[in-house]
Amino acid sequence: MTNSSGTNLDSRKAGPAGTGSRDGARSEILIDKTGQAEVITASDGSLTVTVPIRIKRRGSRKAVALPDGSAMQPRPWDDTPTPIQLALARGHRWLAMVESGEARTLSEVAEREGMDRAYVSRMVNLTTLAPDIVAAILDETLPPEVTLFDLASGTPLLWEEQRERAGL
Repeated sequence: MTNSSGTNLDSRKAGPAGTGSRDGARSEILIDKTGQAEVITASDGSLTVTVPIRIKRRGSRKAVALPDGSAMQPRPWDDTPTPIQLALARGHRWLAMVESGEARTLSEVAEREGMDRAYVSRMVNLTTLAPDIVAAILDETLPPEVTLFDLASGTPLLWEEQRERAGL
């Protein structure tokens, strides 16, 4: 693949033993965020199709978004929450249980849920995240290198420190 500056990111050959497609022509996949869709016909009859797209991370899946921001409607199996979204929801639910008096302590919540107390405590830490970090989790725009463990363990209370840690 090449980006808009012409840097080669990846190219894949199709067909037997990497010789190209079944008819002998070489196939390349090029991904570029900018430009217009176009079809170029070469003198040998091969076609080059260019479609500007952006690949958006959706948890462990990837979705394609067009440059104008539009995207296909997610398939029914694509709209399930990501693990980090589930953890955030659990943390808020477990904190609400303690605040409402439904449970007296996080240890009691852990026992009811059949979870480890330390895990419950880490997920409740997510309730102190800065609003823009929560939005990034929900919008799935959090940098891919930021993990649930990074956000839930030893979470700084100052939002600016949280943003630095999350790379935002």
